[in-house]
Amino acid sequence: MARVPLSVPVSILDLAAVGPNETVRDALSGSVRLARRAEELGYLRVWYAEHHNMETIASSATAVLIAHVAANTERIRVGAGGVMLPNHSPLVIAEQFGTLAELYPGRIDLGLGRAPGTDPHTLRALRRDPNAAETFPHDVVELQGYLSAESRIPGVNATPGRGTNVPLYILGSSLFGAQLAAALGLPYAFASHFAPAALHDAVRIYRERFQASAQLEEPYVITAVNVIAADSREEAERQFEARRRTLVKVLFGQPGRPLSDEQVDALLASPRLAQLEEMVRYTALGTPDAVAEYLDWFREHSDADELMVVHQGESVDARLRSLELTAHAIGLAPV
Repeated sequence: MARVPLSVPVSILDLAAVGPNETVRDALSGSVRLARRAEELGYLRVWYAEHHNMETIASSATAVLIAHVAANTERIRVGAGGVMLPNHSPLVIAEQFGTLAELYPGRIDLGLGRAPGTDPHTLRALRRDPNAAETFPHDVVELQGYLSAESRIPGVNATPGRGTNVPLYILGSSLFGAQLAAALGLPYAFASHFAPAALHDAVRIYRERFQASAQLEEPYVITAVNVIAADSREEAERQFEARRRTLVKVLFGQPGRPLSDEQVDALLASPRLAQLEEMVRYTALGTPDAVAEYLDWFREHSDADELMVVHQGESVDARLRSLELTAHAIGLAPV
């Protein structure tokens, strides 16, 4: 196997996916297996994303899952990629991640997004104010104050949280997040694994407008990319097709009314397929050598300081195999 060493760190976004014939318990125990193996192989960090009312994603209680994974690993950084801050009080998030930082010092990251991470009906069930996203910049600054020693709310401190200085990351798929991250001097993570359209403009604006902060002196960009590495091209393509079918069910299905195989086939053959193809535009697919070459290209293409790979195999075992093959192909160094 030819190696294509990457010049940047590589991390993992684990969606705690519930695959066909798997349970939520399988997915959560699988996340521990993936994090342990990622730690052995030399990945920098593993993040979990807040999603709600999605039967195929088990990371909705993000801080709880982070605590469990951190307790079952030793060195790898563990964090949120991300917490959808408008769903929560900044003080509560500061207390949650301050607790994590005290329990696992030097290992916790906090990525922040402003989307709801769900559909409009579930947004109401979350008791979220529909206008909450408008205060996202203010909420980030308030949260930052709780985690430092300079609370923006007189007389209110986060315990745990105060003085932990948990590193913050701004997540985004548009120019808004790029501008905010630049203004606050925070690292910026772009969701190119499912919303790639604004990738180049967002990264350019972030780098051009970046202002140094106490957390970060130079701009730092993380870009996300899908990966399905397998022992053969045919197996990778089979898993990719399964992933496409799952996405169709998620995008066009309704809770309690799953799409039939015939309906999925019809949607895959319709003009609506363009939306799905855009979501998976950046996918490293195939044997380890092919995946390594693609990742090397994507790092340059996206102007990234770090890659975050999203292993999209159809099962825990398939994702484990993908992260192992990828690590060996790109020459990650075990810690």
